[in-house]
Amino acid sequence: MSKIRTRFAPSPTGKMHVGNLRTALYEYLIAKHAGGTFVLRIEDTDQERYDPEALSVIYETMKLTGLEHDEGPDKDGGYGPYVQSERMKTGVYLDYAKQLVEKGEAYYCFCTKERLESLRASDKTEDGKEIAKYDKHCLHLSKEEVEKNLAAGMPYVIRQNNPVTGTTTFHDAIYGDITVENEELDDMILIKTDGYPTYNFANVVDDHLQEITHVVRGNEYLSSAPKYNRLYEAFGWTVPEYVHCPIITDENHKKLAKRSGHSSVEDLLDQGFLPEAIVNFVALLGWSPSEDREIYSLKELEEIFDYHHINKAPAVFDITKAKWMNGEYIKAMDGERYLEYALPVIREVVKKDYDLEKIAELVKTRIEVFPDIKEKIDFFDELPEYDASMYTHKKMKTNSENSLKVLKDLLPLLEKQKEFSIDVIEAICKEYIAKHELKNGRVLWPLRTAVSGKQMTPGGAYELMEILGKEESIARIRKGIEILEADLA
Repeated sequence: MSKIRTRFAPSPTGKMHVGNLRTALYEYLIAKHAGGTFVLRIEDTDQERYDPEALSVIYETMKLTGLEHDEGPDKDGGYGPYVQSERMKTGVYLDYAKQLVEKGEAYYCFCTKERLESLRASDKTEDGKEIAKYDKHCLHLSKEEVEKNLAAGMPYVIRQNNPVTGTTTFHDAIYGDITVENEELDDMILIKTDGYPTYNFANVVDDHLQEITHVVRGNEYLSSAPKYNRLYEAFGWTVPEYVHCPIITDENHKKLAKRSGHSSVEDLLDQGFLPEAIVNFVALLGWSPSEDREIYSLKELEEIFDYHHINKAPAVFDITKAKWMNGEYIKAMDGERYLEYALPVIREVVKKDYDLEKIAELVKTRIEVFPDIKEKIDFFDELPEYDASMYTHKKMKTNSENSLKVLKDLLPLLEKQKEFSIDVIEAICKEYIAKHELKNGRVLWPLRTAVSGKQMTPGGAYELMEILGKEESIARIRKGIEILEADLA
């Protein structure tokens, strides 16, 4: 078998959808696993929707996720140009379309927009649904009529000429052999009125010329595969291996839509997900490793990826699982890189002169995405309003009365300390606990409540008090005493 060559061929029309990233990832992994070549090809034939900013998004996303291409617009491997609009200038698409016309596998269509609309309006099923299928009207034009129309400059498209009887069979690596009735095949447009090739036609021509061996795409393109195959066969070209992936749905089993809030890579990055966690999670959206584990680096995926293990069943984008996985990646981050992500978020919330790196370390194992930090540290700058009932904890066997005693007993011990390090604070509390033969919770619960005003905090009383410092910790303990005395009055 020839060397494996795969391609990611995005259209720069908007954000990078999760499904697009999965396609790129699987194409990349197929190539890398086999020691093949991964090609980046920009498909900008849709000029109406073309967005220069989206082109930057493509490059930036590929860079962030580590999906480095071997060939592309910036890396000529001898199969360029790698941008379809540049390839179009060579006339390659129109030339190949005309070859199909000569073979009788395609034809010029001069139908006006009005005629096509009236055709769609009149050709409906009993329940009122439109049948989007062309009636081959222009196929029956004589050669003289066609030449006359072309000479007159009449706008035209070139359509594929598909049979209306018999069947077409194609093979997919995931779904096996699939046979369709030819009467279901529409005569799809190959060349548009603006001279640009359609996405479908340009794909076939470029994949052949760039010797692409494996084509990965969503299973929504399964119905188009027979038309692609007929083009390959008409030219006498080798058909690539098709790998159709299952649809990605949300938790409600509906197709993952923009309104989900996490349908694009940009959405996920904005929400505090790490690029490597996104790659790991997306890899498992429709593919199952043979091992019973879920955390994989990109390098590990390159080694074990087998596209034959892609599933047919829809892949559910479980945001809860995605966050869990991201949290695992955060825990494993080295300190310096972690701070690059965490400190900007902390600075949004903490304006006072506290040791932000210590705060960052407290929350590292307690967050799943970086914005989670905010709600966990919002008590540092200002003690929130809280109720005395927070001091009552059944498991810790605390209540307002014994909590008040603990705070009153500890206050003078803490006030006389010149050094207020975590070791000093811990020593004082442990000595008090031992002297009064108390459980740790009986002392640390009211103390932590007093200095944080919250039931859940990223660290214990010792860590929080060290960061807050002596003056602020004492002030908050005094406030806790006031709250408890008022409750018991």
